[in-house]
Amino acid sequence: MVGTKVSGAAMTFCEGGDELTGFQKMAVVDQGVKQPLPSLNVGGGNVQNGQLGGDPEAGHGGGGHYHHEGSKSGWSVPVSRETVHRVGQDSWWEVGFHFIAALNNAFILGYPALIMAYLGFATGSLCLIGGGVISFYNNCLLGSLHETGGKRHIRYRDLAGHIYGRGMYRATWFVQYFNLSIANVGTIILAGEALKAIWGAFTDNTSVKLAGWIVVAGVCFGLFAFVVPNLHALRFFSTCSLFLSLIYTCIAIGVAFSDGLKAGPRDYSLKGTKADRTFNAIGALATIAFAYNTGILPEMQATIRQPTTTNIYKALGMQFTVGTFPFLVLTFVGYWAYGNTANPYLLLSLGGPKSLVTVANAAAFLQAIVSLHIYATPMYEFMDTHFARKDQGDWSAHSMLVRLITRGTYITISTFLGALLPFFGDFITLTGAMAAFPLESGIIHHMYLKVKGKGFSTWRLTWHWCIVVLSGVLTVATCAAAVRYIISDSIYYHAFADL
Repeated sequence: MVGTKVSGAAMTFCEGGDELTGFQKMAVVDQGVKQPLPSLNVGGGNVQNGQLGGDPEAGHGGGGHYHHEGSKSGWSVPVSRETVHRVGQDSWWEVGFHFIAALNNAFILGYPALIMAYLGFATGSLCLIGGGVISFYNNCLLGSLHETGGKRHIRYRDLAGHIYGRGMYRATWFVQYFNLSIANVGTIILAGEALKAIWGAFTDNTSVKLAGWIVVAGVCFGLFAFVVPNLHALRFFSTCSLFLSLIYTCIAIGVAFSDGLKAGPRDYSLKGTKADRTFNAIGALATIAFAYNTGILPEMQATIRQPTTTNIYKALGMQFTVGTFPFLVLTFVGYWAYGNTANPYLLLSLGGPKSLVTVANAAAFLQAIVSLHIYATPMYEFMDTHFARKDQGDWSAHSMLVRLITRGTYITISTFLGALLPFFGDFITLTGAMAAFPLESGIIHHMYLKVKGKGFSTWRLTWHWCIVVLSGVLTVATCAAAVRYIISDSIYYHAFADL
């Protein structure tokens, strides 16, 4: 096979040097080997190499435009749809930092209360560790589908639409964006909690309620969203967020351990009625699913260099080892120290030096800003691609105006909802229920079967189908538990409550 570089909108050469036009006869696989494909219909639904093909909405506005990645090897793979954000320019460890920044946000401070206190030591530990193993496996399967059909699917909905068609494209889009929005509302609430705790460390003045601090946090989130145009530009801040995460994690572990050594007998029993304990256990499973999954792996993989599958495996390996260890220790130590009285925002349970706890709160607030930006990136990319001018840079007057209006509106709405219903623990559960189980488990295994399952053995087909069915059952059960939490808290607390 004769190989050449692909450049621009690309000429490709096949065996014998025959010249082909467009994106028709070539795919680039992880090892950099070029393989001929049957004719690629970018707007239709034909079959390519046994894989379902065709994007439901090729290009932007039906124009069939594509942006290409840049890679050090010189090879290029066409991108599923047009984007103004950068594709294929980050190393695997930079993407690994994004994963750690997204998943090790201050939500981890709630895991002793929202997981261990609802499941107990034995069951909680087993589910937490087992959930990590399963989540790593699921994410690796999803990462292996990134270049299905010979092009990079830079959005989750692009991949789903390529495999299933227009209906699933839209359904995936809705579910993903709805759940990312819920997670971002929870992040703003958490940041408000941190600011309120910092204020309370210095004064007894309680005139500013939680809703006010949530508004202050929202302003900070909006400013950051304006000055950081895309995920590629977040690399420095993702690195900083690792240190911020280590600060509040280490302080929480250290102070909680000290408190545990001084404390008397603690209560590790499961609280509530039988119905309460059942719904709490189901909700804890949703929180575990949230703990390990971003719901935006294709969007994060879009920034990674070739070979995309190998590099995303490395990035996931970093997250599920280096990134997971600190919050597992925090979860176990926090529950050991405070039992079932652990606060969903663990820093409020700490009895250590006030100055040290204040530093942890400040680190949690700053890290939340970076984390929300990662989760909001799919929405930002959609708005930028549709409203920004493709021939202008990130800092042109028009691009800045677009960011100011679109991102400002999104953050304002999220801030209002956070101030209205400040139950961030409930939002964690709802996000895990509606995003992690369907998007990060069930649909992954079904897509994997559609793309690669033709020659699978009976036991392997049975395994994947069991995961699909189980994910569906867990989605329904955990959604019911999450909605029950929100309804219960909404009845018990008034709007704009000062929790």
